[in-house]
Amino acid sequence: MFFAWSKRYMPRGIYGRAALILLLPVVFLQLVVTVIFAQRHFEGVTLQMTDTVLRELNMVMTEVNGATDAAAIPMQVQTVAEPLDIRVRTVPAADVPPQNTRVWYDYSGRVLTARLADELPGLLAVDLKSNPGVLLYVQSDNGPVELQFERRRISAANPHQLFVYTVFFGVVMTLIASIYLRNQLRPIKRLARAAEAFGRGRHEPYSPSGAVEVRAAGNAFVDMRNRIERQIEQRTLMLSGVSHDLRTPLTRMRLSLSMLEDEDAEPLLQDVDDMQGMLDEFLNFAKGAAEGEPEDVDPHAFVSQIVSEANRAGRDVTLLAAEGDGSGTVMMRKVAMRRAVDNLISNAVRYGARAEVSVMLSEKTLRIRVEDDGPGIPEDRRSEATRPFTRLDPARNQDKGGSVGLGLAIATDIARAHGGVLRLGKSTRMGGLRADIVIAR
Repeated sequence: MFFAWSKRYMPRGIYGRAALILLLPVVFLQLVVTVIFAQRHFEGVTLQMTDTVLRELNMVMTEVNGATDAAAIPMQVQTVAEPLDIRVRTVPAADVPPQNTRVWYDYSGRVLTARLADELPGLLAVDLKSNPGVLLYVQSDNGPVELQFERRRISAANPHQLFVYTVFFGVVMTLIASIYLRNQLRPIKRLARAAEAFGRGRHEPYSPSGAVEVRAAGNAFVDMRNRIERQIEQRTLMLSGVSHDLRTPLTRMRLSLSMLEDEDAEPLLQDVDDMQGMLDEFLNFAKGAAEGEPEDVDPHAFVSQIVSEANRAGRDVTLLAAEGDGSGTVMMRKVAMRRAVDNLISNAVRYGARAEVSVMLSEKTLRIRVEDDGPGIPEDRRSEATRPFTRLDPARNQDKGGSVGLGLAIATDIARAHGGVLRLGKSTRMGGLRADIVIAR
């Protein structure tokens, strides 16, 4: 229960957590040492020294109380006070401080003041601010007297120096440890950046470095990245080769059909066109998100251009006003992202009468939304709809033509390659499907 509550206040970055792991033991150790030393040295030693001085003060006060009058006090106590290095003088009652005085950080002063108040009869006030001595105001039989002696006789000199040294060396050691810790965590950060870049479709140069465990993780990442890149390349080459080889017989079939009568050739030409469309989609799927290089793109102008091209092609597509308070550009593969958005628009106008497109740009995310007024997709089949070669019937009528179930799959792969996701839902505005491509900036 406690750990679940404390997670909200814990640092989320590796630097913050490592610094916390480093600083907590240092601070805790300093507090423990300071408290123990204060109790054992400042308090214990101060009490022993105070008890020694108390015996001398009681001897002096015995002589003060035995004087015939106030004027005789200095002469009568001289023989006892001078060897003890205690100076005694009478003071008017008006010169006696109303309360004890000391500086706020004088821990030993608090201890000796309490001890003097308990063991020295007639004590009126203790002044620990006088430098370099201690002033005691005591009520005697002949009126108030002031007793003065050196502070070093009753407590350790400059007790605050321990705290200064503790804090100073603690800060120095923390800085040294932080520099070393930063050097150890830098390879982990480099590995995280390389993995994040690869997840967004970018190849960032990376060479394993750091501790043995970090090097092992780095080498495993490099091997995994190489295997994935080889697999993608082989898949692309295989599908591209197969699709390219099939274009030749399709072309021959189209030429042969052109020799027939239009009435007989029309259904066969439609089949050839459908097969040509399938091959084009296979090629697009084979290319995936690897086409083009990442570049900075203005998402509003980018989507506006796609919508304009769709309208010129005879599609009923509307671009809504921009949302969000963000501005600037987003790093993406322009050709691949164009194909993803165009696929969503094509699906929207194929299964509905019209479509609406909107762009929401914030400081952290980019969202490109396409909505239609078609039949939509049931919630329990939306994950299935993003799989390759999947047709949903009757939710998405496959008789509309030109679809082999790759449109949403291509959009999903492209969104994932940009470090984002394709989300499907129900459009509250138009009643059909809502498709969102969400990418982190």
